[in-house]
Amino acid sequence: MTALHAGPEPVTPPFSYQLKRTEGSARTGIFHTPHGPVETPAFMPVGTLGAVKTLSPLEVEEVGSSMILANTYHLFLRPGHLLVRELGGLHAFMRWDGPLLTDSGGFQVFSLAHMNRITDEGAEFQSHIDGSRHLFTPESVMEIQRVLGADVIMAFDECPPGGCDRATAQQANERTLLWLQRCLDRFDGIGREGLPDVPALAEPEAVPRQTLFPVLQGNVYPDLRREHARQIQSMADWDGLAIGGLSVGEEKPRMWATLEVLDPELPRDRPRYLMGVGYPDDLLEAIARGCDLFDCVAPTRNARHGTAWTWPEGQVNLKAARFKRDAGPLDPDCDCYGCRNFDRAYLRHMVVAGEAFAHRLISMHNIRFLIRLAEESRRRIQEGSFRSWSREWLERYRAARG
Repeated sequence: MTALHAGPEPVTPPFSYQLKRTEGSARTGIFHTPHGPVETPAFMPVGTLGAVKTLSPLEVEEVGSSMILANTYHLFLRPGHLLVRELGGLHAFMRWDGPLLTDSGGFQVFSLAHMNRITDEGAEFQSHIDGSRHLFTPESVMEIQRVLGADVIMAFDECPPGGCDRATAQQANERTLLWLQRCLDRFDGIGREGLPDVPALAEPEAVPRQTLFPVLQGNVYPDLRREHARQIQSMADWDGLAIGGLSVGEEKPRMWATLEVLDPELPRDRPRYLMGVGYPDDLLEAIARGCDLFDCVAPTRNARHGTAWTWPEGQVNLKAARFKRDAGPLDPDCDCYGCRNFDRAYLRHMVVAGEAFAHRLISMHNIRFLIRLAEESRRRIQEGSFRSWSREWLERYRAARG
């Protein structure tokens, strides 16, 4: 019998995207990373300080999360990226074995408008913790994220405010391109040479396998979005791309129109990460327009206020008196720990009493809700029924929400 092939096995790249099926612009696929695969569309819970608020890594895994986001700005200020590295890197520090993404910290810096100063060199800002002043540059942000060791790290970009004029958006595009080249140069340099001042990274095999995602800006101006997408793609063969500058105060129809502009501009064989978007209806609308990865603090933030998402009733506030004697589960369709074991009356009591257990249960549920929504989207795209299903789901959800 003749062998079908000979020689060494082909080398599998540490990052790749396998597109499995499309329906219109909606896509399902697998984003392969060194710490495991991520089936897309996928929602990434936010672990700002190295933990998803109130939840253990085991609980985050049990609700179906495959990838978590952590925040460079916050980890830089406390406990410090060098200490995280000394303790084994971010994966070991968090006790999370799956894929990790760190954002650049730029959004946090730019949101502190009264505490920062932005120039072409970088962003000087004042710590919200102790008032100390720091400078983030494209180079330093790459160094911090390389040391933290997440699988996907984000380029340092300028995110202009929602509703800004065209000139402001254009200026932000230009600065983002300038910074992106510097990010890319430093990212590649660290990959070749390591960081001499960080002994754990000096050996090439000790450098975490990471990839750099650029951030596409342009606000809601179609020509700026197209131009920026084309300029960024001409700079490198990126493993994935992020869409920034949306969900920052613009009207929802303008967000959807912007995603429709970008869809044909972006490569089909790379994942698309829509930053900071994660309300249920936003998730489905963005999936319909070709987005693959999402993150948002809304599931845990809403949970702290007693607000939950449900399939039959839309968004509910568990402080409401109507739940005082309600012995039914929060969401009869949900398989999360809280919905399997506790009733609405108990959850309301916990919320009204200010018990942290309520925050935990509702956080688990809200994250599971978004993950189930992504799971069902993948299934529907595979069978070709996503468009009709998502329209019906959105109509029902929005009607229930009022």
